[in-house]
Amino acid sequence: MSPTYALVHEWLTPKATGGSELVVQEILKHIHADLYALIDFESNNPKSYLYNRSIGTTFLQKFPFARNGVQKYLPLLPLAIEQLDLRQYDIILSSSHLVAKGVLASPYQLHICYCYTPMRYAWDLTFEYLEHSSIGQNKISRISTGVLARYFLHQLRQWDVVSSNRVDHFIAISRHTAHRIWRCYRRTADVIYPPVEVSRFSLQPRKDEFYLTVSRLVRYKKVDLIVKAFNQLGIPLVVIGGGPEQQRLQELAAPNVQIMGWQPNSVVEDYMGRTKAFIFAACEDFGIAPVEAQACGTPVIAYGNGGALETVVDIRRHPARGTGLFFPTQTTEALVEAVEQFESHYAHFSPEAIRMNAERFDSHIFTEQYLSFIEKAHSDFSRH
Repeated sequence: MSPTYALVHEWLTPKATGGSELVVQEILKHIHADLYALIDFESNNPKSYLYNRSIGTTFLQKFPFARNGVQKYLPLLPLAIEQLDLRQYDIILSSSHLVAKGVLASPYQLHICYCYTPMRYAWDLTFEYLEHSSIGQNKISRISTGVLARYFLHQLRQWDVVSSNRVDHFIAISRHTAHRIWRCYRRTADVIYPPVEVSRFSLQPRKDEFYLTVSRLVRYKKVDLIVKAFNQLGIPLVVIGGGPEQQRLQELAAPNVQIMGWQPNSVVEDYMGRTKAFIFAACEDFGIAPVEAQACGTPVIAYGNGGALETVVDIRRHPARGTGLFFPTQTTEALVEAVEQFESHYAHFSPEAIRMNAERFDSHIFTEQYLSFIEKAHSDFSRH
């Protein structure tokens, strides 16, 4: 008899269309699983692959403004995820970057967590969260808010560690994430890179004379750093993406920088294929966009940290198979220098070699490795 599956994701909304949602979509292509989330506004979205699907949710579904971002209810998320009743399933698959891994499971259920990152609010972004929580308040308000926020984050870290022990197996999206899982939870994790739809992009050997970045326009993506660097360089830059930083970036941009806002996939694919190089300044746990650019045969200039170190090959160290180059610090000066070095190495890049590197992360590889992992884990679990 085949095992029964529950797949638990953080949230499902039209605004959540990032890499983790692509993983969920890929899993559901191959595993017949009932889907659960904190909130769901995709099953009633005619444009979604989840349209008319039955999806289990939590009490947050009925909260005001949840559709625009359930993160505003951060103190309630651990409690909410623990209310999902999954007792009827043999295998729980969680897709987690915040609280999905915290679902309750019995000793007779196998729980495998595909982890994008340990909870950033509680760990990496603690001091940034505290800084922005006190902006615009008077001194007394800042003190009281700061104390409460610190206590809450302390409690959140404790819950995050405790809930990690509810997972039988962690799968990390990169070696970088596996290291962070060990640092936060003292748990080992296998690495299976997330699926990239390489076939969606075509190899384009001929490039135009502009640079490109595609990103959600939020602070930690460091798009402002890219804009400032190209303001200084004076060469064409195109920025595609929407978000709360868009207005500020438009005000910051010099005439050589074009802020296009959100664009449909067809436009993104066209610009990725034609750009001279793709710029990536964030420290991401994996980073799908640089791989998508490489699928077009486009080199990448990336901040040398995080998952980019596993997806981009620096031409200065590997001249025969280089797919881009790194800059060492998230500063305007470092990026300007990297672009200037890139120009001097540009003639040595092979679009065919760049495309070949991207194919290491194709969707079918993720599927094979993920399904094999589940099969082996379930076989071992059943013998005990």
